[in-house]
Amino acid sequence: MIYNSVIIGGGHNGLVAACYLAKAGKKVLILEKNDYIGGGTTSQKVFADYEAKLSRYSYLVSLFPKELLNELGIDVNLLRRNIASYTPYNQQGVDKGLIISNVDEEVSKQSILDLGYGEAEWEGYQKILQKQQTFAEFIWDSFLAPLQSKEEWKAYFEAKGQAELWTNFVEEPIGKLIESHVKSDILRGVLMTDAKIGSYTYAHDTSLLQNRTFIYHIIGNKTGEWRVPQGGMGNVAAQLIKKAIDLGVEIIASSEVKQIEQGTELKVIYQHNKQTYEVLAQDILVNAAPGVLEKLLGNTPSAAKPTEEGTAFKINLLLKKLPLLKDTKVKPEEAFAGTFHINQSYTQMEDTFKTAESGRIPDLIACEIYCHTLTDPSILSAELQAQGYHTLTVFGLDLPYELFLKDNETAKKEVVEKFLRGINAYLAEPLEDCLAIDKNGNWCIEAKSSVDLEKELGMPRGNIFHNGLSWFYAEDTAAIGTWGVETPYEHIYICGSGAARGGAVSGIPGRNAAKAVLE
Repeated sequence: MIYNSVIIGGGHNGLVAACYLAKAGKKVLILEKNDYIGGGTTSQKVFADYEAKLSRYSYLVSLFPKELLNELGIDVNLLRRNIASYTPYNQQGVDKGLIISNVDEEVSKQSILDLGYGEAEWEGYQKILQKQQTFAEFIWDSFLAPLQSKEEWKAYFEAKGQAELWTNFVEEPIGKLIESHVKSDILRGVLMTDAKIGSYTYAHDTSLLQNRTFIYHIIGNKTGEWRVPQGGMGNVAAQLIKKAIDLGVEIIASSEVKQIEQGTELKVIYQHNKQTYEVLAQDILVNAAPGVLEKLLGNTPSAAKPTEEGTAFKINLLLKKLPLLKDTKVKPEEAFAGTFHINQSYTQMEDTFKTAESGRIPDLIACEIYCHTLTDPSILSAELQAQGYHTLTVFGLDLPYELFLKDNETAKKEVVEKFLRGINAYLAEPLEDCLAIDKNGNWCIEAKSSVDLEKELGMPRGNIFHNGLSWFYAEDTAAIGTWGVETPYEHIYICGSGAARGGAVSGIPGRNAAKAVLE
């Protein structure tokens, strides 16, 4: 069988690429090793005794371009959260919380003033937000175009009178920008979180991985606002699957690709139902890490750099009810409506990084918590909704792959115990008392380390970005004018997060790979 394009990996980026190619009249095949399609964007019934479809690996959407949704005719409703974030803290023995609102600036301002640093703190925070906004407006559209050089971009910023902005985001560690504008350890931590999610880095990392990570979290659709996909992340995948099938894409699950052979024609060898098959392709798009491609070609991948080590830790929970907080000025429905931060002050995250770097699991687990069901209860059955059930997703920081290699299950148990201890410090009742219980008497709680992500999703070293995040510009001369998806091998492309400007649930590398093929 001969196909115009064979796509290896049925995650969202592979599906996006397939839709664009099929829409252009190409004969497309997707091969997916798992028995489901959607990869990291899948929603699953995580707890067998309950009708709750959780986004198992990913959670919110910001980077998915509106243009992409419109071009493919994908109907995904991205719901706004009234609360952006809530960060509990204790000030001189009094339990308080920093609330950042998406809809009421006065709420945010008063909450920041309550930190005790005066009007200057609010003004400094506003200056950073304005810088983020301007930066996003400058570079966002370029993510859907061929790469420009670093020199071209620097000249562009200078021509716009924004040389300082370029320095802030591209030349100097992001920690310098944060420290020069705000003083509160809590507020600094809220800002710094965007520089750390999914990346093993810190405020003054000379590699500037924290800057690249920060950029990806603040530029989406020129606002950087993170929204909740109605129906769960799985609905994003479901819409793409339906569109792909309608366009004639052939999709085969439970099909693990074993080898790519190069020659006068490209050959893909895969296994399905214990049988070995071969297909020919004019082009191959790999929705997997670059290292995976090298293995399929029979090459030895280069050793991963420390910055490429996965550091994400995911915990999924089902609750009978939301817990009450020690901060009596905020209702649980408000506190958990946005991103609930714990142990994420600026100094706490510097400490958790140092502890992890020394080879130990931090005592304080820095993490973000999301309650999907407060914005979109549709992922629960009507019965669970009526009973007041909710889901929580926890995304832990500074928990690198190496900490789980020796004994994954024991290390995961330690992290979960420390997470529960950490969140309970801010609750008026133990979170354990709020957890749903299955028929065997077990809490409805599931933990995934970066070792699990490598095993289940094929992410080398559990890196959710497949690699250290790239800059938005061409990082070498050869990449100028390319789509950032090209490989050293003719007619073979990376269409996943490991491509330039990949990472997060964006669909961008899938679209760009399709553009490269069609050109």
